[in-house]
Amino acid sequence: MVDAARRIELEVMLLSRHAFLSGPRSRGRGNRLDRSAYVLLTRLQSQGPMSIPELQDAFGLDASTLHRQTAAMLRSGVVERIPDPDGGIARKFRVTAAGVERLDADREDVVAALRKVVSDWSREEADAFATAMRRFNEGIEKLDGRPWPRA
Repeated sequence: MVDAARRIELEVMLLSRHAFLSGPRSRGRGNRLDRSAYVLLTRLQSQGPMSIPELQDAFGLDASTLHRQTAAMLRSGVVERIPDPDGGIARKFRVTAAGVERLDADREDVVAALRKVVSDWSREEADAFATAMRRFNEGIEKLDGRPWPRA
């Protein structure tokens, strides 16, 4: 019998190959956010303005990667640089109104696709899956030391 961790590994690998979950850009409508912008904007939207060092701590990415990603986001108008609201020296990135609009549109497309995936599930099955996914992600976050801010 294959242990649960091996079955989960397979399913996580298979899940990661589905473009509509990992990259909104791939679904036909123009002006899509790329995956990194989608994730960074989601974090900024939930946590508020963040500096490069704060983003490094949150994501475990090197500064050069974050500079490249945030520069692209600045050029596309989805974030802006602001002085630290708490008076610190480092400037922070904040989601713009255009960024909120694009993120919300992309998120609605992903949610609509997920609703199709679970359309033949009972509400209880879908709720149980959502609960298990959250617990799974929180387990990873605990090991990694980088919890995602949740409402």
